[in-house]
Amino acid sequence: MRVHAGGCHCGAVRFEIETPEEIEVDDCNCSICAMTGFQHLIVPASRFRLVSGEDMLSSYTFNTGVAKHLFCRTCGVKSFYVPRSNPDGFSVNLRCLDDPKDFRAVKFASFDGRANWEAQAHTLAHRSQD
Repeated sequence: MRVHAGGCHCGAVRFEIETPEEIEVDDCNCSICAMTGFQHLIVPASRFRLVSGEDMLSSYTFNTGVAKHLFCRTCGVKSFYVPRSNPDGFSVNLRCLDDPKDFRAVKFASFDGRANWEAQAHTLAHRSQD
């Protein structure tokens, strides 16, 4: 396990995550992920630490309201959020890590959130487990 740091564009929001050296990242095509280019690196809550900027976060919910999309109030970047598929963890945007290439291996998996979110969401549940 290794600690990786990241944050939003302006630097007001900073976080750290602990991950293995080999990770799997989900590339979802649902409406919000496709529009923002979010690449999901899901981690258990115990392996996520908000370092700074809690007071700079704004929340957005839609549909069921379970997912908590968190944006920096200053620059508008969503560097992480609490996903509906894994409400006991966080989904970090790989692109928001300080060095997103600092892994031994990164496997990308396509996730059809546009047409089959409900049928496939259970396949992500294990990602937020310790």
